[in-house]
Amino acid sequence: MNLPQTPSFNLTGKRALVAGASSGIGLGCAVALAQAGAQVTLAARNADKLQNAAAQMSDAGMQVETLQLDVSDVAGTEAAVAEAGPFDILVNSAGLAIHSPAIETTEADFDAVANLNIKGAYFLTRAVAKGLIAASKPGSLINISSQMAHVGGIDRAVYCATKHAVEGFTKAMAIEWGHHGIRVNTICPTFIRTPLTEPTFNNPDRVKWITEKIKLGRVGEVADIMGPVVYLASDASALMTGTHMLIDGGWTAD
Repeated sequence: MNLPQTPSFNLTGKRALVAGASSGIGLGCAVALAQAGAQVTLAARNADKLQNAAAQMSDAGMQVETLQLDVSDVAGTEAAVAEAGPFDILVNSAGLAIHSPAIETTEADFDAVANLNIKGAYFLTRAVAKGLIAASKPGSLINISSQMAHVGGIDRAVYCATKHAVEGFTKAMAIEWGHHGIRVNTICPTFIRTPLTEPTFNNPDRVKWITEKIKLGRVGEVADIMGPVVYLASDASALMTGTHMLIDGGWTAD
């Protein structure tokens, strides 16, 4: 009898583009992919923060490059990805949250969040896919979505709308590109301690709401996303596409 073999989590020989990689979840994902063997390109708007992150990763023996990129600039993103690619792996962690009651939402706030979270994510994912298709290569494209893509939340109508949209185009793209061997999935975290979420954690009422909803009794840390992103990027998840991984401590279980 031949025993089954566990698929590899090793990413040696793979090139990964991580957008929003200068801090928080994006940086954590970049480190995880690099530790699994991938050559990682860190992308973000802030060149100084990118260089600092890259220097630390390089000092730790990781293969890393940088690419200054604003994913809300569709034309610039497509040109940069076409020149630097093709990439076997995409992790898009670039995102924006501006929270307010729905009745107080301004058009400017709606546009700012939607332009990055939906439009930027959509065209970045497409740009990486175009490079893979042109090179006749398979790949794994991952957008960092949110548990709020599956539920509603206090003062989060705009944010929820954008993340629900990400789940929708993920499914459609997975259907379109499956025959190319390109997988498209999302990771949906609960509240993770990052600079982006610090204002929420400074609000006692919001902290009470969060801790009541997370069944495991703690908020998320960046490390909680690092294992899942390696899984989705690797052959270990070879039959997963058009779906999501909820890393939410049980928030959406009820």
